[in-house]
Amino acid sequence: MTSAPRHEGLFASLKGLLSTSLGLLQNRLELLGIELAEERGHLLTLLAFGAAAFICLGAGLVFLAVLITLLFWETHPFLVLGMFSSTFLIAGSIALRQALRHSRVGSKIFSASLAELRKDRAVLIPDDTASLQ
Repeated sequence: MTSAPRHEGLFASLKGLLSTSLGLLQNRLELLGIELAEERGHLLTLLAFGAAAFICLGAGLVFLAVLITLLFWETHPFLVLGMFSSTFLIAGSIALRQALRHSRVGSKIFSASLAELRKDRAVLIPDDTASLQ
Protein backbone atom coordinates (compact mmCIF):
# COMPACT_ATOMS: atom_id res chain seq x y z
CA MET A 1 0.00 0.00 0.00
CA THR A 2 2.84 2.41 0.65
CA SER A 3 4.22 1.99 -2.89
CA ALA A 4 1.08 3.39 -4.59
CA PRO A 5 1.20 6.86 -2.93
CA ARG A 6 4.94 7.03 -3.59
CA HIS A 7 4.38 6.26 -7.29
CA GLU A 8 1.70 8.95 -7.51
CA GLY A 9 4.03 11.38 -5.74
CA LEU A 10 6.83 10.72 -8.22
CA PHE A 11 4.44 11.04 -11.15
CA ALA A 12 3.04 14.27 -9.76
CA SER A 13 6.56 15.64 -9.24
CA LEU A 14 7.56 14.77 -12.79
CA LYS A 15 4.35 16.30 -14.10
CA GLY A 16 5.01 19.47 -12.09
CA LEU A 17 8.61 19.63 -13.32
CA LEU A 18 7.47 19.24 -16.92
CA SER A 19 4.80 21.91 -16.46
CA THR A 20 7.32 24.32 -14.94
CA SER A 21 9.86 23.63 -17.68
CA LEU A 22 7.28 24.20 -20.41
CA GLY A 23 6.16 27.44 -18.75
CA LEU A 24 9.75 28.62 -18.56
CA LEU A 25 10.31 27.75 -22.21
CA GLN A 26 7.12 29.56 -23.19
CA ASN A 27 8.23 32.71 -21.34
CA ARG A 28 11.63 32.64 -23.02
CA LEU A 29 10.10 32.17 -26.48
CA GLU A 30 7.73 35.08 -25.87
CA LEU A 31 10.71 37.23 -24.85
CA LEU A 32 12.53 36.21 -28.04
CA GLY A 33 9.49 37.19 -30.10
CA ILE A 34 9.24 40.59 -28.41
CA GLU A 35 12.94 41.27 -28.94
CA LEU A 36 12.70 40.24 -32.58
CA ALA A 37 9.73 42.58 -33.16
CA GLU A 38 11.55 45.46 -31.47
CA GLU A 39 14.69 44.85 -33.52
CA ARG A 40 12.69 44.66 -36.75
CA GLY A 41 10.98 47.98 -36.00
CA HIS A 42 14.29 49.58 -35.14
CA LEU A 43 15.88 48.30 -38.33
CA LEU A 44 13.01 49.46 -40.56
CA THR A 45 13.08 52.93 -39.01
CA LEU A 46 16.83 53.11 -39.43
CA LEU A 47 16.60 52.04 -43.07
CA ALA A 48 13.82 54.52 -43.86
CA PHE A 49 15.63 57.50 -42.34
CA GLY A 50 18.94 56.37 -43.81
CA ALA A 51 17.48 56.09 -47.30
CA ALA A 52 15.82 59.51 -47.04
CA ALA A 53 19.06 61.08 -45.81
CA PHE A 54 21.08 59.38 -48.53
CA ILE A 55 18.77 60.56 -51.31
CA CYS A 56 18.46 64.14 -50.04
CA LEU A 57 22.14 64.61 -49.26
CA GLY A 58 23.20 62.96 -52.51
CA ALA A 59 20.91 65.16 -54.60
CA GLY A 60 22.05 68.25 -52.69
CA LEU A 61 25.71 67.46 -53.27
CA VAL A 62 25.18 66.83 -56.98
CA PHE A 63 23.30 70.10 -57.42
CA LEU A 64 25.96 71.97 -55.45
CA ALA A 65 28.66 70.45 -57.65
CA VAL A 66 26.76 71.42 -60.80
CA LEU A 67 26.22 74.96 -59.47
CA ILE A 68 29.89 75.50 -58.65
CA THR A 69 30.98 73.92 -61.93
CA LEU A 70 28.70 76.31 -63.86
CA LEU A 71 30.08 79.25 -61.90
CA PHE A 72 33.63 78.36 -63.00
CA TRP A 73 32.70 77.12 -66.49
CA GLU A 74 34.48 79.94 -68.29
CA THR A 75 37.77 79.75 -66.35
CA HIS A 76 38.53 76.25 -64.95
CA PRO A 77 35.76 73.72 -65.65
CA PHE A 78 38.00 70.62 -65.63
CA LEU A 79 39.69 71.61 -62.39
CA VAL A 80 36.34 72.04 -60.62
CA LEU A 81 34.98 68.76 -62.01
CA GLY A 82 38.17 66.95 -60.95
CA MET A 83 37.97 68.40 -57.44
CA PHE A 84 34.35 67.35 -57.02
CA SER A 85 35.02 63.89 -58.44
CA SER A 86 37.91 63.29 -56.06
CA THR A 87 35.94 64.70 -53.11
CA PHE A 88 33.00 62.38 -53.81
CA LEU A 89 35.29 59.38 -54.29
CA ILE A 90 37.15 60.06 -51.04
CA ALA A 91 33.90 60.58 -49.11
CA GLY A 92 32.45 57.38 -50.60
CA SER A 93 35.58 55.42 -49.67
CA ILE A 94 35.43 56.68 -46.08
CA ALA A 95 31.73 55.82 -45.85
CA LEU A 96 32.36 52.34 -47.26
CA ARG A 97 35.18 51.73 -44.77
CA GLN A 98 32.94 52.82 -41.88
CA ALA A 99 30.09 50.60 -43.11
CA LEU A 100 32.43 47.60 -43.31
CA ARG A 101 33.77 48.33 -39.83
CA HIS A 102 30.25 48.52 -38.40
CA SER A 103 29.21 45.33 -40.16
CA ARG A 104 31.93 43.41 -38.31
CA VAL A 105 30.67 44.52 -34.89
CA GLY A 106 28.41 41.91 -33.32
CA SER A 107 24.72 42.60 -32.88
CA LYS A 108 23.11 42.71 -29.46
CA ILE A 109 19.94 41.06 -30.69
CA PHE A 110 18.45 38.59 -28.20
CA SER A 111 20.87 39.71 -25.48
CA ALA A 112 18.10 39.87 -22.85
CA SER A 113 16.88 36.38 -23.77
CA LEU A 114 20.39 34.96 -23.64
CA ALA A 115 20.98 36.57 -20.25
CA GLU A 116 17.76 35.06 -18.91
CA LEU A 117 18.68 31.64 -20.28
CA ARG A 118 22.10 31.91 -18.58
CA LYS A 119 20.35 32.71 -15.29
CA ASP A 120 18.01 29.73 -15.75
CA ARG A 121 20.93 27.45 -16.46
CA ALA A 122 22.83 28.72 -13.43
CA VAL A 123 19.82 28.00 -11.24
CA LEU A 124 19.11 24.58 -12.74
CA ILE A 125 22.73 23.46 -13.07
CA PRO A 126 24.82 24.98 -10.27
CA ASP A 127 28.47 25.69 -10.99
CA ASP A 128 30.67 22.87 -9.66
CA THR A 129 33.55 25.22 -8.83
CA ALA A 130 31.37 27.18 -6.40
CA SER A 131 30.62 24.03 -4.39
CA LEU A 132 34.32 23.23 -4.03
CA GLN A 133 35.05 26.44 -2.11
